[in-house]
Amino acid sequence: MNRLRALVRTPWFWGIVGIVLLLALNTLKDPSYLAVGVNPTTGQLSGNVLDILRVSAPIVMIALGMTFVIATSGIDLSVGSVMAVGGAIAMVTLSGLGQPTSVGAMFAAIGLAVLLGVVLGAVNGFLVAVIGLQPFISTLVMMLAGRGIARVITGGQNTNAENAPFRALANGQFLGLPLSFVLAIAIVILVALVMRRTALGLMIESIGINPQASRLAGIRPRPILISVYVLSAALAAVGGLFTVSEVMTVDVSGTGYQMELDAILAVVIGGTSLAGGKFSIVGSTVGALLIATLNKTVLFLGVSAAATPAFKAIVIVALVLLQSERIRSLVLRRGDRSRTPEAPLSESTQPKEVVA
Repeated sequence: MNRLRALVRTPWFWGIVGIVLLLALNTLKDPSYLAVGVNPTTGQLSGNVLDILRVSAPIVMIALGMTFVIATSGIDLSVGSVMAVGGAIAMVTLSGLGQPTSVGAMFAAIGLAVLLGVVLGAVNGFLVAVIGLQPFISTLVMMLAGRGIARVITGGQNTNAENAPFRALANGQFLGLPLSFVLAIAIVILVALVMRRTALGLMIESIGINPQASRLAGIRPRPILISVYVLSAALAAVGGLFTVSEVMTVDVSGTGYQMELDAILAVVIGGTSLAGGKFSIVGSTVGALLIATLNKTVLFLGVSAAATPAFKAIVIVALVLLQSERIRSLVLRRGDRSRTPEAPLSESTQPKEVVA
């Protein structure tokens, strides 16, 4: 019972509950929704669940990077634009090399995209940690500038390319699972090991909880702040690579559009407070999967474009309320009151006759 209560108090538990309920809702509409079959054209496994895992990979990446930024009580509004920049430089590189089967061309595109993401993240970190600008303002400027950089890279045109190894990042499979999702989870595990096996994770949390106390304890906040923004931008660039590799085209206006909102929602659903402090990598990953499942559900149920924001808002608000300790305590308290019968009055509590 104690373990169950502890699990219920875990924020990402309700994210898993939300995923299960959304899948159940889709299954009610189509009993074969969870079925997995073999695509006769490609010979690979196909199904709605695999589609959800594939489209969740970019969200997992940007949510992972956003987790550490928010843990320092910051915010990164530029991840969607950095995704576009990463996808743009990758497509331009592959198009310029013109090697449709070259693995080297793929690694060149990936390397340039991540490198440019690191540079943009370093600019964000410099503005926040050294100049002292508010993270909201700094990353908002980069959000606007990033789209401009993507347009400069592509000449203002949507750019496509052909490279089979690069296309396999999103469309390939590993042990029946989408390769992009497998790579995303591998990156999550690697980052989690670095954060939890070293003091870096504790220093990030300490800066978010009390930057002055952490400074007095000998922690230098500037390098850490720069590093979290660099990591966020690098992971956003990787998310952009996953996005463009699916269709081998970058849309400078559409790639990564409003993805920063999905990243923030995923982190909050996972239990990381916007006020900074302790973070949950598992929670952010579950939140990203929930956002991907919710997006897929909206399309599957045929929710109109006008009603889509309201539908998503209702689901997310319901989950946030379930995570609230105050709401749960009120529900449990009322439940206990309704189940507890009124006890008879004991002799000591029964009213006594007053003798005149």
